Amino acid sequence: MEIDFSPFFKKYEELVAMADTVFERVKKEYPECVTCKLECCDCCYALFDLSLIEGLYINYHFNKKFKGKERDRLIDKSNRADREAHRIKKKAYRDLEAGKKEDDILRDIAEKRIRCPLLNEQNLCDMYEYRPITCRLYGIPTTIGGSGHTCGKSGFVEGKQYPTVNLDILQRNLYKISAELVKEIKSSYVKMADMLVPLSMALLTNYNEEYFGLKTVEKDSQKE
Repeated sequence: MEIDFSPFFKKYEELVAMADTVFERVKKEYPECVTCKLECCDCCYALFDLSLIEGLYINYHFNKKFKGKERDRLIDKSNRADREAHRIKKKAYRDLEAGKKEDDILRDIAEKRIRCPLLNEQNLCDMYEYRPITCRLYGIPTTIGGSGHTCGKSGFVEGKQYPTVNLDILQRNLYKISAELVKEIKSSYVKMADMLVPLSMALLTNYNEEYFGLKTVEKDSQKE
């Protein structure tokens, strides 16, 4: 059984188009504040996770674009980045168990920097056209969980009112697409849509039938 992700990729691409439109609108209205430019890679060190549909999408295009030694090189970089992300999250979990406030932990994580495995030696993204939505919105004001965020290199002034992207709404839309996918393919892992992974893990994952729990379902039906 070959899984057809294209209908869900199309829905995801609609969100991507919306994100790009919003970014360009804010950039046009506040050109002095949006300082993104070629080889500016501050966002390429940010620690964030991807929803299932976004991980699938970038994994698909990664495997389509890269082969041989070039792919092996990027896989090696992904492994190193993923180990570092795991170390940071493990420490955060220990801090939470020790009684540290969640807001303080999240603030600590936000300050951590891991070089994205797709950031090349020229400080350019090897998969720019397929980059995650978080990357596309970095550089303009956003809010998540009620807290506002802006790029430290931007010209946005704290306390002033600017158009702001609500990432909570965006994440709900990404979750909705992921949940529809899990339901459509009849995955035995019903909570899979809740999963979030760093980009490095998305590149390393083999999103096959076994991963989605489909082979188990087929074997069980054959026994009957």
